[in-house]
Amino acid sequence: MAKITGRKRHSIRKTQAATLYEALRAQIGESADLFRSDRLELLTTNSGFSLYLIDKKLQIMESEHGVFPTLRGLLEHPVPGRRIVVDAGAVSFVVNGADIMRPGIVAVTDDVLAQQLVQVVEERHGKPLAIGIALYDAGEIRERTTGKMVKTIHYVGDDLWNVEF
Repeated sequence: MAKITGRKRHSIRKTQAATLYEALRAQIGESADLFRSDRLELLTTNSGFSLYLIDKKLQIMESEHGVFPTLRGLLEHPVPGRRIVVDAGAVSFVVNGADIMRPGIVAVTDDVLAQQLVQVVEERHGKPLAIGIALYDAGEIRERTTGKMVKTIHYVGDDLWNVEF
């Protein structure tokens, strides 16, 4: 992925904000209210992501997979759902952008669905490490013993984490 830079930044209308929050609510439920603000800006970038700043902080991203909080947004406003917990042995691989493999998974929340965005958190402190697309439903992930379970699209230290605007 090439370095992501902001091209244009502007405030969005209330109707656009309402549509964004509706899409976010569809992904993370009631936790979407944590991200409500009157100061919402759209940052267009040179990548496939649309980024939204809340009070001048990068909090929400929109891609072809849907609307979801960024890692910085999840750090500021922890969300209890759509969570896959990995053990300490997987952390170093995840922060380097590796996809999530079944042996490293410790727990999965019931609301994880195939082809939906999920957050990958570490076991000890519950801090988000990555955002990815679940390849299987929660039940299937629990049943399986090997293989790739999540395709990582955003992780700590990647270009989206370091975006300049």
